[in-house]
Amino acid sequence: MVGYHETDGMLESAETLPLLDEWAYRNTRASKMADERFFVTGALGCLGAWVIHNLVRDDIDVTVYDLGSSTHRLELLMEPDEIARIHFVKDDITDTEAVARAVVESGANRIIHLAALQVPFCKANPTLGAAVNVVGTVNVFEAAKQAGISSVVYASSMAVYGGADLYGPEVQDGDLLHPLNLYGVYKSANEGTARIYWQDDGIASLALRPYTVYGPARDQGMTSTPTQAMLAAAKDEAYHISFGGTCGYQYADDVARTFIELARLPFEGAEVFNIRGSVAHMSEIVDAIVDAEPNAAGRITFEDTPLPFAEAQNEQPLHDLLGEVPYTPLKEGVARTITHFKRALVTGKIQ
Repeated sequence: MVGYHETDGMLESAETLPLLDEWAYRNTRASKMADERFFVTGALGCLGAWVIHNLVRDDIDVTVYDLGSSTHRLELLMEPDEIARIHFVKDDITDTEAVARAVVESGANRIIHLAALQVPFCKANPTLGAAVNVVGTVNVFEAAKQAGISSVVYASSMAVYGGADLYGPEVQDGDLLHPLNLYGVYKSANEGTARIYWQDDGIASLALRPYTVYGPARDQGMTSTPTQAMLAAAKDEAYHISFGGTCGYQYADDVARTFIELARLPFEGAEVFNIRGSVAHMSEIVDAIVDAEPNAAGRITFEDTPLPFAEAQNEQPLHDLLGEVPYTPLKEGVARTITHFKRALVTGKIQ
């Protein structure tokens, strides 16, 4: 990814600064990173674990806020000495005072908000889903305001959009939001919340709308079954994926690194960006699994029913902002995932 620094309030690419010595640039960058203190909600989930993995390996101070206590996803991605460097706060995202207190006490100057209940859990318990996904997001913005943090980065979702019939094969940033489930309703509400906090309080925000995230640590949620098929291939087992058709796939590490880059940008406004990744038919996912693990041939199957959304998202505005978006080609991402699972099975990190 192209590196950025501030010059009189403007962003310039490191590649376009011939007068800036590379050593000086890297040391300036390192100095700024040393001053970073991240506060990450929902960090025990898949994307949260990947965000923490990247931050800790860059030696960044990070506080994790999560009601859960299982660190199994972190353990899948990180070594015990790395996990020991994380500051853990076990508390409820729906508790306004607890969130504000934790943010202030952490001394954070960056917030990445990922805490949320996924589609099946929102459907099973709409009241709790609204409390976690909507009230929790309000609490994060309130905490940022109390702590004097000028911006929040958070996760929205492809689920804010309606069916494919509304958009054709590809949705654009700015297209009509017409969610088909409560999870999507809650995420669209969060986008509105972010806009109002910018309007009323000057709290800026940047958000991403992932689609089908895959990779190590993706083990629950409606679109987790392609990753479960990769795990099955690593175990030399058969697996039936719960949906089919064509959709966008984002390798989890790519999405996590994009969240981190957004959190480092000086920014004004409240913007939400589509993120494209790889657009593929489920048969291509199966082919990539078999390429990585030939013994899986004929043992990974899928439903014919596609997801009810458009096949892809246009991410040009995100490219315009970042210059380059982290991207792992599909076959490479699937191969990395299966290799990671095989190593984790040998070491006992997964069963």
